[in-house]
Order: sequence, then C-alpha cells, then structure tokens
Amino acid sequence: MNIKTLAAVFALAVPFASPAMAETWTVDRDNSTLGFEVLQGGKTLTGEFESWTASIDFDPEKPDDALITAEIDTASAATGKAQYDGMLPSADWFAVDEFASAEFTTDNVMLLDDGRYKADGLLTIKAITLPIELEFTLDIDGDSAHAIGTATLQRKDYDLGPAVNADTVGETVTVTLDLTATR
Repeated sequence: MNIKTLAAVFALAVPFASPAMAETWTVDRDNSTLGFEVLQGGKTLTGEFESWTASIDFDPEKPDDALITAEIDTASAATGKAQYDGMLPSADWFAVDEFASAEFTTDNVMLLDDGRYKADGLLTIKAITLPIELEFTLDIDGDSAHAIGTATLQRKDYDLGPAVNADTVGETVTVTLDLTATR
C-alpha cells in the first residue's frame, strides 16, 4: 500500500472513530459528605445523608462528555437532633416507606468563566423529578480529585413538609457536597 492510499484510508476512518470516553472516578466515601442546610426557627439546621452512592464519568478537559449519577438513601438523613431525625422518614417529609431513595443525574456539565463547573441535572425526590443546578469547584492532583459544591431546591416543590410554614422551616434547602474521588 502506498502512502497516498494509506492517507486516504486514514482520512476516511477518522470520522468514524469512537469518541473519547470520560474518565471514571471512584468516590472515597470515608472522605466525602453529602449534606443539607435549611433555616429552622431562624437558625441553620444542618444534616447529612449517611448512605449514598455515586457514579462519576468525568474528564475536566471534556466536561460535556460527563455522566454523573447519585442515589441517596433518604432514610439515612440525619441532623443529630432526635426530634428532626424522627420526622424526616415520615410521609410528610421523605416518605421512606414509599420512596426509599432520591436520585440525581446529569450529562450536562460545563466549565464556567471563573474556573468553577456547573452541572445541569435532574433531581428526583418522592417520584417528583425537577431540574437542578449543581455548581462546584474541582481540584485534581494526580489521580485524586476533590470537589466542593452546592445546589438549592425549594422543598415544597418536592412535597417535603408541605404543611410546614416557611417561618418554621425555610422553603429553600441547600444541598452540600464535599467529595473526594480517585481514578
């Protein structure tokens, strides 16, 4: 085969080559947290989900190829305050007997001008799926990554405490993420 024929074959083959896959990251659950904050009685109530999993396929050089999913065990929500922890699994809040998990998924991640990232995703709680934005910073050192991010949601949009007034429990909930992962 002469060089012209080889070049022609290569030129025809390149458009059909499969795209590069995003890098797969494994979450270090011992060094990662998924939490929430909400105003309660004029003070910030913080909590954490003690059980959750995440699948992260992400290349910071090609964020638009990302696929990130998380499944959160809603029964694992804990604030460290018995009164609230006893209410969270109830039908008025997470209804864990009927809806054991919440899910987040995104395949739309973009790098923002200030070096942060934004993931436009979908969050499902109690079978209600709504769009949500997760903004995060990302520091990569070799094969280790550290992401810190937040997303906000309106709790009543997800039927969380629908009868509870905003002056008792705020309607805006901030979801917090502090995640360490390796590739």
